[in-house]
Amino acid sequence: MRTYLDFEKPIAELEGRIEDLRQTNGAVDVNVGEEIEKLQGKADQLLLDAYGKLTRWQKALVARHASRPHFSDYVARLVEDFTPLSGDRAFGEDTAILGGPARFRGRSIVLIGHEKGSDTAARVKHNFGMARPEGYRKAMRLMDLAERFNLPVVTLIDTPGAYPGRGAEERGQAEAIASCTEKCLGLGTPLVSVIAGEGGSGGAIALAAGNRVLMLEHSVYSVISPEGCASILWKDAAG
Repeated sequence: MRTYLDFEKPIAELEGRIEDLRQTNGAVDVNVGEEIEKLQGKADQLLLDAYGKLTRWQKALVARHASRPHFSDYVARLVEDFTPLSGDRAFGEDTAILGGPARFRGRSIVLIGHEKGSDTAARVKHNFGMARPEGYRKAMRLMDLAERFNLPVVTLIDTPGAYPGRGAEERGQAEAIASCTEKCLGLGTPLVSVIAGEGGSGGAIALAAGNRVLMLEHSVYSVISPEGCASILWKDAAG
């Protein structure tokens, strides 16, 4: 089921009417094909108009859109022979960051990225893409592997930020982020980083300090989330 943002509601209404007409098409002796085509044209134009004049906040909402592709979607559609590797060899596994060797257009690479999850259960499992220290240490382990076999690294960034929980802080969250950033900067093989959705704070830059940094359309990259900034400046996350 498609999720609509507040500013997409007029589009949702039109698409609902289109779906109703499709359900009735053939059930009555009236050809509704022309009406469906007409409404679809209106919906397409509304979509173009809405996305052609997004506010800054709407941009942030689109970057977080529930229907936006996630790491697993890119793996399924862009690479072959992806072999996920787990654990940081120090504490445990963190599924907020996934990675492993793969083949992209026939070339071997190491692919690493944040995974938010596509439904409630998956979001909880992947901690909404907010990595703990072991996630960043796993990423460094994979980068070491890439250097050993002279493989380029591609990172996909989509996170509101690193996980700020007590356990993460006790296990050295700040050090892990700093070390992962340093590893990216000194990596002996090419590193291409792509902001695929949200790029929030140090949790994002730890995987995004590449030789080339790309951003997909309607993605955002900032030193802090809008809510976090508002809570600091105005003591109110709503701004």
